[in-house]
Amino acid sequence: MKRFFGVIFSFFIGYTALGQTLSLDHYLTIARANSPLLKDLNNQIASSQLDSLRIRAGLRPQVAINSAGLYAPVINGYGYAPAITNEHALDALLGVNKAIIGSKNINEQVQTISLSTQSTANSIKLSEQDLKKSVTAQYITAYGSLQQYDFNKEIVALLAKEDEVLKKLTRANVYRQSDYLTFLVTLKQAQLQLSQSRAQYKNDYSTLNYLAGVTDTAMVTLDKPGISRAIIADQANSIYFKQFKIDSLKLINTRRLLDFTYKPKLNALADAGFNTDFTGREYKNFGLSAGFTLSIPIYDGGQRKLAYKKLNLDEDTRQNYKAFFDKQYRQQLAQLNQQLTENDALLAQVSDQMKYIESLIKVDTQLMQTGDLKIADLILAINNYLSVKNLFTQTTINGLQLINQLNYWYK
Repeated sequence: MKRFFGVIFSFFIGYTALGQTLSLDHYLTIARANSPLLKDLNNQIASSQLDSLRIRAGLRPQVAINSAGLYAPVINGYGYAPAITNEHALDALLGVNKAIIGSKNINEQVQTISLSTQSTANSIKLSEQDLKKSVTAQYITAYGSLQQYDFNKEIVALLAKEDEVLKKLTRANVYRQSDYLTFLVTLKQAQLQLSQSRAQYKNDYSTLNYLAGVTDTAMVTLDKPGISRAIIADQANSIYFKQFKIDSLKLINTRRLLDFTYKPKLNALADAGFNTDFTGREYKNFGLSAGFTLSIPIYDGGQRKLAYKKLNLDEDTRQNYKAFFDKQYRQQLAQLNQQLTENDALLAQVSDQMKYIESLIKVDTQLMQTGDLKIADLILAINNYLSVKNLFTQTTINGLQLINQLNYWYK
């Protein structure tokens, strides 16, 4: 009776709290929505767009009201020279200042912001790939634990069914009591493995929720991850190589901006208002003025050439990193494809072996009902089935993980 309730309890814990079914896309959508990094990067793009508008706004005429007053008293002949200070003065002027900048210079300044935005946009895609890879990897791991858990339930159900048959045959003296006890040990061990696999699935599923930013602790059933090999992206358009291209454009942009700093600079200015030294005709001291400032660089001590050399070193560094990354990229893809091919071959062999063992177990269960089977042979067949089934599950999960790693680079 105790054994009967033990089997019932195993089924009970197996089928509780696993009603709802969720998919990989569900977790990827939630993970993207909850990611603070992606929100941060999107805010950076919005901020860059505002910076671009600020640059253009700064090139418009700048208008300001400026006022200043001065009183420098001369007491008993002591004080500042009135010819220099005018002794007392007051001005209140409306000033207008406009920098005269060529359209090419303006475009290069805007291009700086645009390249920064492109770099951030590419970082978003890279971060999404990283997030997708980590969440998918954990989803596959949790799905593998669920498969192991379901298989252990299948084994417990099989052994529980055979337990009833063997119990009757033992009572009929077809099998010895020692044979039944040996079988019962195998059943108890399978029940223990069922509890362990349930705990493992619960742990892996909790980790999945943690990565996706989900606070729900209820256990659910996971759909098989519907992932397959993606089509490899053109290397020129790959997000992993695009950053090198953006960095090259940034260096070109920096060089052009450096050239503009050595161009003549012209500012136009004007003001209108009240400016007086209180000489007795203050009511006539309303007026206006206009002018310009011009700056022409001639010699900077060789700073420009040094800046060019620094930019050349930066470009050399960029090319070295790109060449090294290109080698690693190709080697990584070749290695993953080779591992996936070998894994597929192993999976086919395990599938064939599993069919033979399943057929053997069916034959053994039929022979046991007539007493023509040694219990040790049945236990051996079940243990072999456990080993092969575990290998099949692990090989399947390994294949999905390899596809996930490949798809990470196919973007």
